[in-house]
Amino acid sequence: MALLTQAPKGTQDLLPRQAAGWQKVEAVLRAQAELRGFGELRTPVFEHTELFQRSVGETTDVVQKEMYTFTDKGGRSVTLRPEGTAGAVRALLEHAAYNEGLPQKYYYFTSCYRYEKPQAGRLREFHQFGVELFGPGEPAADAQVILMGGAIFRALGVKGLSLHLNSIGCPACRAEYHKALHAYFSARAAELCETCRGRLERNPMRILDCKNPDCGRIAAGAPRMTDYLCADCRTHFERVQEYLRAAGMEFTVDPSLVRGLDYYTRTVFEFISTDLGAQSTVLGGGRYDGLVEEMGGKQTPALGFAMGLERLMMVLQAQGVALPGPRPSDVYLACADEEAKACAVRLAEMLCAHGVAADYDACGRSLKAQMKYAGKSGARAVIVLGGDELRTGVVQVKDMATGGQQPAELGAPLDEAKVAALAERLR
Repeated sequence: MALLTQAPKGTQDLLPRQAAGWQKVEAVLRAQAELRGFGELRTPVFEHTELFQRSVGETTDVVQKEMYTFTDKGGRSVTLRPEGTAGAVRALLEHAAYNEGLPQKYYYFTSCYRYEKPQAGRLREFHQFGVELFGPGEPAADAQVILMGGAIFRALGVKGLSLHLNSIGCPACRAEYHKALHAYFSARAAELCETCRGRLERNPMRILDCKNPDCGRIAAGAPRMTDYLCADCRTHFERVQEYLRAAGMEFTVDPSLVRGLDYYTRTVFEFISTDLGAQSTVLGGGRYDGLVEEMGGKQTPALGFAMGLERLMMVLQAQGVALPGPRPSDVYLACADEEAKACAVRLAEMLCAHGVAADYDACGRSLKAQMKYAGKSGARAVIVLGGDELRTGVVQVKDMATGGQQPAELGAPLDEAKVAALAERLR
């Protein structure tokens, strides 16, 4: 029976008292994206496995260890999405959205799935807010996306985050860097973990992202990508920093920052919190100028970021940022008998049609129990419906905060105009 009453390991439920806070946060994220011309994108929860193998990269932990992949009834290999960018690129290409003109600006709320050891801020089913910007190759686009991240945190009241910034170059200058990394790590191969020894030949940059403490210690002395940037990449990175300074955004250039997916090029960035322990990154992203072409499209500069919503909520909680609970009823209709309940059903629907949150008893409680529940539920006002109220069409509206009562004429039977006037009072 335990399997029937427990969520799968690495997943969690959100009850209404928690979901209300998420909705508030999501509204802020949506508003900040739309202020900057981004429109919402929705993609399937699963895609063909090849999409992620090709885009995310065969040498990443995501592809090697973490994807939820299975064969469907048609014999096709499909994978629950481990991240949002690959699906966004696939949608851009499938629908030829680039023909509508560039830039194409998308934002999304998405659930993602990775098989890894669950811990605080790292679940097997987790949720992201992401943005993708297709078309602009200029450093000003990097600044726009990074500054949006900063604006989101300010709008939510999050404090104490630090922006870390790096450039991992283009394929041309990165080839020279790979040679330098290969030489450095080859001399220390025996000290690397088994996974990183496999990465050494395929993609030595992945070693820089390893969470193994021994690998991290060795990587700390590795050559820095910023020392190998070509002239174009160096100029691009300097311009990004210039624009961020012009906008008053503080940042730290972090040569160890590479991000965990293979498609990144040039600018990469993370917003890091000190309130999360080991899982300190709240938002991360960067450029992926070669991904659209790699997936069969024309060469198209692109960049974006993803924000872990579970981690964001942890930061908000740690910093004491107040979030709303579920919306209480504006008015609770307490019923003395069955005849009154029929009136309550009708009145509640009329009030809801006017934007007033109205509720009534559907559990067969006594009138005393209904009043007790109304107080516990947080209803702002209560109306008792009984024989006198049904006969005269006049009710008493009790303010639950003050205990005061005011009459309201509703008509017998209920009159639409009079109910509308009551709704105006209750809003």
